[in-house]
Amino acid sequence: MDECFHENDYHVSRRIYSNRVFDQVHERQAQEIQSLRERCTDKWAVQKIKGLLPILDWLPKYPVKQWLPGDVVSGVTTGLVCCLQGVAYALLASVAPVYGLYSAFFPILTYFVLGTSRHISVGPFPVTCLMVGSVVLTLAPDEHFLRPVNITGVNETVTDERILVACTMTVLVGLFQVAMGLMQVGFLVRYLSDPLVGGFTTAAAFHVFISQIKTIVSVPIHNHNGFFSFAYTLIDVSRNINQTNIADLIAGLLTIFIVMAVKEINTKFQHKIPVPIPIEVIVTVIASAVSHVMDLNSQYGASIVHSLPRGFAPPQIPNIALIGKILGSSFSTAVVGYAVAVSVAKVYAAKHDYTVDGNQELIAFGVSNIFGGCFSSFVASTALSRTAVQESTGGKSQVAGIISALMVMIVILALGPFLQPLQKSVLAGIVIANLKGMFMQISEVPVLWRQNKIDCLIWIATCLASIVLGLDVGLLAGLVFEMGTVVVRTQFPSCATLGNVPNTDIYKNMKDYKNIDEIPGIKIFKCNSPIYFANIDYFKEKLREEVGFDAVRVFKKRNKALKKIHKLIKKGKLQATEVLENQAFEKEQVPELDEGASQPDSEVKVQVDWTSELPVSVSVPTVHIHSLVVDFSAVSFLDVVAAKSLKLDTVNNLKVPCVTGEMVRRMEALSFFDEEVTRDILFLSVHDAILFIQLETSTGNDEDPLAEKVKLTF
Repeated sequence: MDECFHENDYHVSRRIYSNRVFDQVHERQAQEIQSLRERCTDKWAVQKIKGLLPILDWLPKYPVKQWLPGDVVSGVTTGLVCCLQGVAYALLASVAPVYGLYSAFFPILTYFVLGTSRHISVGPFPVTCLMVGSVVLTLAPDEHFLRPVNITGVNETVTDERILVACTMTVLVGLFQVAMGLMQVGFLVRYLSDPLVGGFTTAAAFHVFISQIKTIVSVPIHNHNGFFSFAYTLIDVSRNINQTNIADLIAGLLTIFIVMAVKEINTKFQHKIPVPIPIEVIVTVIASAVSHVMDLNSQYGASIVHSLPRGFAPPQIPNIALIGKILGSSFSTAVVGYAVAVSVAKVYAAKHDYTVDGNQELIAFGVSNIFGGCFSSFVASTALSRTAVQESTGGKSQVAGIISALMVMIVILALGPFLQPLQKSVLAGIVIANLKGMFMQISEVPVLWRQNKIDCLIWIATCLASIVLGLDVGLLAGLVFEMGTVVVRTQFPSCATLGNVPNTDIYKNMKDYKNIDEIPGIKIFKCNSPIYFANIDYFKEKLREEVGFDAVRVFKKRNKALKKIHKLIKKGKLQATEVLENQAFEKEQVPELDEGASQPDSEVKVQVDWTSELPVSVSVPTVHIHSLVVDFSAVSFLDVVAAKSLKLDTVNNLKVPCVTGEMVRRMEALSFFDEEVTRDILFLSVHDAILFIQLETSTGNDEDPLAEKVKLTF
């Protein structure tokens, strides 16, 4: 009585103490929260504003003496490269070269204010330019200009019509990116894995190369898009190869050779050369001078830039009527442009120890594309080679980017006409020479095959699909294939039987380790995957293989044997040496049989004392285990189908260790637990489950052996 009193008194005092402590903690937390609200309201607003306008955060802290000299040198060098790449990539977008200069200028202005990367060079990117160009040629092909009819119903030139399509698509790309940024879905780019992006960009480089062959050889061909477009282009080039312009061919091949050779020198001696040799600028200046002096256009019929007017084009409103036709292409271009840009940004952010906000990058590129699209620009992302130049020449921040924009503006306002004699084949040669980095990704394939064959297949499938089907459909096909590999890997997961490392609480796969022991009478099974509707049957099949028999069929037969024994006892035909009445299974406890399941061939006789001379045969299958432990450490979720199937096949001796709190809550939500299947089957670790089973079996020796062995389960 005194013990009960003291125990109750202890619990009452413990409860009062706990309540007081809880009240004190709650009051202290409330005071802290109120204080934080008073002190941090303004800070929160300032942080939000700085998050939307990162320039307000980094520009006041800008170390002028340390960073400005490098940014100036980098900005001037990158600006010259921007000019040439902008003019060259305009050919990929199927618009006049001057619009490439606009695309190298306007997006930088807004990214300077909104971007979070200090090193990427914003502007045209070959892949996105090619995607824009395919849409432009689809909606404004050469055939439309054989008669004075155009998209807007006004007599516009081919240049005006095509730039209208490109600008409309650019604005729509920007709207998609801003919407994704505001919805905080920047994480979606993670579904574009490195193998997928590598295969896609390699295929895009192949398409870029094919598209520039016609410019190198300067032969007339039809515009082709869609499935097998590269094959049709090559057929047209081969048919008209006799019309090749020798001057353009020589200029293009020399440009490719010289630019690639000097870039190799820059790479090999990058630690000895303070500033990379701007070979594109040098080649362009020399080629323009030679073309002007020799009058290659008039004398040899060379194809030149012709018109590169000074000044900016007036802003224009996108053509709303085109949106329905370019919706899908715009979305895929928005995703590709962002994926490439943020991947490059994260590489340099890791190198220089700062972070990049993926959602803010979406907003920054979206606003840049909307702003640029209204001023006759096409889609902006980042070019790997241009970003490498900006970083390697000493660029420390986007101040280098704004200085490069000033260099582009100088060319637009004053120096543009000097590039008018430049041969288009020289620009095509510059484009092809800059594709080397993307083509070198092919060397990753053997490495991927050795590391992970499925990732290698994703790379190959995406590359081939993008080459054959086109970039838009190919990217979608690659993404579907990638998702399919994820499903397949979870639908057919790796399963293993675990054994115990002697004298430890460690359990490992018995196929991977030597000198580990299997616990007698206990099977430890592990599935390295979520368990859901697609793999539950495979899970049960692998479990049946590891256990060595169909537990449900064994239960059914043993239950029938018990019923037969009870019936014989009741009729007085036999007398059991053990009491079996309490060991019988209820009808609803026995799961349904799986058709075609295997069962053990061996049987064990039940020991009885016969009171009748009639021959009576009662036999049941013999099994070698009495308990099953299913390791849930690698199971991240269950769905309704899996939970229902597992519960249906669950009887007494199932133990489930290593279950996380989230998994327990999910199992509760799925109504997995009830009066028959309780939480007692859950354990913190495999070793805890084994110790519990061993303790249970050691204290239950007086139990009927038949009933003990019946405690098997899935």
